[in-house]
Amino acid sequence: MKFLKFDETRDFPYYNHNPQISQENWVILLFSVPIAFLTYVFLSSFTSELIGSIFFMLIMLIPLLYVSNWDYKLFIRKPTRNEIILGILMFIGYMVYSMVIDNVLVNFGLVNPNGAAPLDINYISLISLIFSMMGEELIKFIPLMFFLRLFYKFTEKRNLSFALSSIIIMIVFGLLHYDFSSPVIGVLLLQGLGTSFELYGYFKTKNLFVSYLSHILTDATIFILILLGLD
Repeated sequence: MKFLKFDETRDFPYYNHNPQISQENWVILLFSVPIAFLTYVFLSSFTSELIGSIFFMLIMLIPLLYVSNWDYKLFIRKPTRNEIILGILMFIGYMVYSMVIDNVLVNFGLVNPNGAAPLDINYISLISLIFSMMGEELIKFIPLMFFLRLFYKFTEKRNLSFALSSIIIMIVFGLLHYDFSSPVIGVLLLQGLGTSFELYGYFKTKNLFVSYLSHILTDATIFILILLGLD
């Protein structure tokens, strides 16, 4: 099957001066990540989740486009049919993985099934996913490309550098979901290691749309189940 084969005709951007990003622009990109996150928390709390999600995405997307000379195809492009299929498969894979891990954590007493605070979900939350999920992909993508560049500079091995960078991103992304209501192991396995499905989709295609599709399908499904009272 073609969609199970790696796309070797495309490469990761930025890491090998393709294009080159100056140190100053790397600083701008890296600072945009915490600024976007803090802005999202503030605006979602004091205005609306939708406004917070839009700014969350734009604060990272605009600098990324700027350092890319507005060539958005360096990191995202119109998906092919096979890429859409891959994104859906990664979504299904994560849903199965999360159910298995959640049951394991509960059975071993590592997570209290009634301990997590209920999510305040409404239809605005569902619409906000369009922007917030792209924001979450960018909050992973920008540091991922930075560490890829950093490791490649010393190892000159692209796939090894991507693997090392992915491990860091999975740990950090998992910890961003930690809310002090459950053990750290829960977020490290569910949100942290779980993001390997999205990273795999990007690794295969070099198209951020694939990981975005997988991510938004996951969260939209969870949100819809909550809205229907089926969670």
